[in-house]
Amino acid sequence: MSPPPSAQKAAKSRNDGVAAYMHERGEKARAAARVMARAETGTKNAALFALSQILIDEASEIQAANAADLRDGRSAKLDEAMLDRLELNADRIRAMAEGVRQIANLPDPIGELGDLKQRPSGIQVGRMRVPLGVVGIIYESRPNVTADAAALCLKSGNAAILRGGSEALRSNLAIARCIERALTDAGLPRDGVQVLDITDRRTVTELVSMPQYVDVVIPRGGKGLVAAVSEAARVPVIKHLDGVCHVYIDGEADVDKAMAIAVNAKTQRYGTCNTMETLLVDQAIAERVLPELGRIYLEAGVEIRGCAATRKLIGEAVPATDEDWRAEYLAPILAIRVLDGLDAAIEHIATYGSQHTDAIVSENYSRIRRFLREVDSSSVMVNASTRFADGYEYGLGAEIGISTDKFHARGPVGLEGLTTLKWIVLGDGHVR
Repeated sequence: MSPPPSAQKAAKSRNDGVAAYMHERGEKARAAARVMARAETGTKNAALFALSQILIDEASEIQAANAADLRDGRSAKLDEAMLDRLELNADRIRAMAEGVRQIANLPDPIGELGDLKQRPSGIQVGRMRVPLGVVGIIYESRPNVTADAAALCLKSGNAAILRGGSEALRSNLAIARCIERALTDAGLPRDGVQVLDITDRRTVTELVSMPQYVDVVIPRGGKGLVAAVSEAARVPVIKHLDGVCHVYIDGEADVDKAMAIAVNAKTQRYGTCNTMETLLVDQAIAERVLPELGRIYLEAGVEIRGCAATRKLIGEAVPATDEDWRAEYLAPILAIRVLDGLDAAIEHIATYGSQHTDAIVSENYSRIRRFLREVDSSSVMVNASTRFADGYEYGLGAEIGISTDKFHARGPVGLEGLTTLKWIVLGDGHVR
């Protein structure tokens, strides 16, 4: 049964209102993008240094807004992982400000010339790095993304339209006010970074359907969000998918290193995409590491789901199912599997992984080389925790997300990932 005409008319009016709102934002972003693209490095850096300081100065206001979001989130019974990502405490605000400052201190990629070669005709041919244009970013929970994304887009000469989740609206808008002040103080257009102040889901549908205004969309969130954006988008998408991250403890691992890495990769923080979700252990070393690891995990409150060999060594472990090997828990739950060597570990990662981040702990150089070559993930690590898969740790200052795509950008997407290359030709009256 169709809705009555009055309800249909009201729905159309709402849809038209959201469409008009988004098209206005798009027009402003496109106009601002031309100004951002030609902004001098000093001007962009001035805005970033100002933003870093304003975030510190306004920390109490940001925390007050965040506290209201957290209160509503708890009332709405958001899970602990989402609440953890939502929270902005004093340390996280300082880290956010420091990330912005680091971006200001990075070299400006815009205008960089590369591969300039003299051709037989006398012309010189090369490539120049330029902004993408208008970047739309859709994200959930993490209000720190608002500052990170704004700073990265600003330094890379792009305009940005940021659409955060409803659960973080107050926090995002508090940070948006800081961004607007910094842009204005530096003489840049306030529309260079726009944070949407409504969270109607139709804003996402419109944002990904405006190729006349938006050059690329980056969804950062759960599988459902990324799938919905990818399906509906009429503009290119840089996808940030789930992080089913592995640590493989090889039979020739240093036990002390293996213990420290396996504990840190899981327990340092549960609700992040670079947290280890599956621990793989060579059967040759399992009896030496798993009983003690199991004790540490259980004391930390981690639920262990393991294969039969794991359960023999960790009595409290519960049986793992095939779905556990594919799971991104974002919670104090860990899947553990004992395997027969490197080949089996690589096969497991290829079958169940998400091409995000995987690590090997080993002292065997040949096995390390094979793991680096054969594991097809955006970050592959040796004797280090998966928690290092992060733009800040990689020296990018911050990241817009961690792309599991293979084209345009892969891994943590920083300044260079928000640019593209165009061919340039230098002549002096040359004709063909």
